[in-house]
Amino acid sequence: MEGAYLDHAASTPARPEVVEAMLPWLAEHPGNPSGAHAEARAARRAIDDARDLVAALVGAQPGEVVFTSGGTEADNLAVDGVVRSTGRLPVCSAVEHPAVLAPVAEAGGIVVPTDAGGRIDLGALAEVLHAVGGIGLVSVMLANNETGVVNDLDAVAALLVEAASDVVLHTDAVQAAAWMELEVACRGAGLVSLTGHKLGGPKGAGALVVRSGVPLAPILRGGGQERERRSGTQNVPAIVGLGEAARLVVADRATTVERVGALRDRLEAGLLAVPGTRRTVPVGTPRTPAIAHICFDGVESESLLFLLERDGVSASAGSSCASGAQEPSHVLAAMGVERGSALGSLRLSLGHASDDGDVDHALAVIRSAVSRLREHDPVGGSA
Repeated sequence: MEGAYLDHAASTPARPEVVEAMLPWLAEHPGNPSGAHAEARAARRAIDDARDLVAALVGAQPGEVVFTSGGTEADNLAVDGVVRSTGRLPVCSAVEHPAVLAPVAEAGGIVVPTDAGGRIDLGALAEVLHAVGGIGLVSVMLANNETGVVNDLDAVAALLVEAASDVVLHTDAVQAAAWMELEVACRGAGLVSLTGHKLGGPKGAGALVVRSGVPLAPILRGGGQERERRSGTQNVPAIVGLGEAARLVVADRATTVERVGALRDRLEAGLLAVPGTRRTVPVGTPRTPAIAHICFDGVESESLLFLLERDGVSASAGSSCASGAQEPSHVLAAMGVERGSALGSLRLSLGHASDDGDVDHALAVIRSAVSRLREHDPVGGSA
């Protein structure tokens, strides 16, 4: 059956070069990188090579790259690590990934609202920075995982310098790494979270970039790997895959961004031609080129997704981390999206493997499904 995978923001396929780079470390090289013999040294060199490639992706020094099991662990390490090291409060935006929101809440931290586009309210952040003492960390994601909306980290960093220069800026760059030049976009951040499976790498490998001088206590303790910042035997195959994915992103980002952005725009334009359909994100709000977030009047996203899957279209109603939830996502709530509209929203996300056939198939299937659901419930009473 013809299909279209449009859930790359949840997980994008590993690129063939990544799989090829990983295979020897799955089948041929068993060495533990903490050992002293030849196989162990080979594994350690492979990790160091991957560390160089991830550092180049972000514009960091290799020694600043701490490998983790993924983005969630990287976010947890950033928030908990600074809180434990400094004893100070964390602050974050209302649209952060739960991997940031949960540790911020547990630490008694502060959540700052966003504007209607889902970007952090800089005025509200400035008020918090001036009114509350003892803040040690501010976490603002570079690109949102549901909407693709991009924050201005330079503006956030400028506020921190003005209000309290010793506050660390952390950014979850998981959704931005494949699409933006992190060396520029994250230059003001002391901590940067990444993961492999959002940029053509494997699941199970991520990284936290820890700039020199940033206070960070480990949350996993044991053998002292990753320069005492993250204990545990490193996942050599996955780390090698993450490094190769980072190399490929740097090599072809410009052409991929242009191509995928054109596909997203065509998909979006085709859907917006359907009556009672609108973009969730206000026009003019900066976004990555990969995500179209659409609201369909008179349609429940749960029912829509069922019909889409039946006809070979893989999409989501929001973050995959909240899939199956019956309430609108916290991201749309923070943006002030009306509940009925939020319950009829759809996230369509593209990736390096997306093509015109995906867009054509998705447009045909989604238009048909929306029409069918509206005929079944013409007044949209389910909202």
